[in-house]
Amino acid sequence: MKIAIDAMGGDNAPEAIVEGTILAAKAFPDLQFVLVGDREKIEPFVGDQKRIEILHTTEKIEGTDAPVQAVRRKKQASMVLAVQEVREKRCAAAVSAGNTGALMASGLFGVGRIKGIDRPALAPTLPTIHENKGFLFLDVGANAETKPENMLQYALMGSIYAEKVLHRPNPRIGLLNIGEEPGKGNELTKKAYQLLKEAPLNFVGNVESRELLHGPADVIVADGFSGNLVLKSVEGTAMSVMQLLKETLGGSLYTKVLTGLMYGKLKSIKTRMDYSAYGGALLFGLSAPVIKVHGAAKSEAVFAAIKQAKILVEEDVVGTIEATLHDKDHAWLISKA
Repeated sequence: MKIAIDAMGGDNAPEAIVEGTILAAKAFPDLQFVLVGDREKIEPFVGDQKRIEILHTTEKIEGTDAPVQAVRRKKQASMVLAVQEVREKRCAAAVSAGNTGALMASGLFGVGRIKGIDRPALAPTLPTIHENKGFLFLDVGANAETKPENMLQYALMGSIYAEKVLHRPNPRIGLLNIGEEPGKGNELTKKAYQLLKEAPLNFVGNVESRELLHGPADVIVADGFSGNLVLKSVEGTAMSVMQLLKETLGGSLYTKVLTGLMYGKLKSIKTRMDYSAYGGALLFGLSAPVIKVHGAAKSEAVFAAIKQAKILVEEDVVGTIEATLHDKDHAWLISKA
């Protein structure tokens, strides 16, 4: 299996990207890698790795670039070429920490959508207070405008992923809403609730945002606008709490000693709530695995995303989603969209 990696995307590229790839090369001797980017900047970090090749290009898409225009203008950008490797069947999956919108556009223009999927979704796996019990959250920003029928398809794709990759039999599906009662929400969430209730899924009802990290469901479905707001609120709160802890526990000799005594427990909490351990955000609905790593990702997060890509290919998650959409029990989902 060969995986294409955008070596120039993200805040810590190319060093963190290459280091994460080397970690994966050591952990998975059956994998090969194509690092796409500036050879001169990449080679010093690669060393003598035999299963890592470099596809040279000096062009890249910046975080400030307008996504669609950048993909159309910068046809030799590292991100675009990484997705092209998948489109042309030289690689099985693509990974990038670059511009999210541009990666979605690259995926749509490059590998295309699964037949029957109206709009792809961006789906990270987020941690909960329960160890090794993260939940899939989609959509978190691929689509600012969403229809109830799109959310129904998100739920089906998420259910398949939770079963195949997260190993959750009969995964629980929840709908992000402002209250738990069935009648809560706006017209969008009310219609989505009804569709999910009627679908052949293990739908557990509405979930409020304050309950997310308690793990009320294996898959949480949201419209892209609300999902993005919640995701960034969770990230911002986590960063603020960590900053507050550092300031509080590092303030005096007493707190420093106390921190030293509690180091193991504090590290355990940090590890448990580290979203990067679950990999990147999958672009659900594309006809091949394309994974978005957080822009500030370090080597460990890149490694986790590559591991995620490996599982997606081995389990043929994309093929399973497509086959499920067209079987006799689920084909009606396509017509609804």
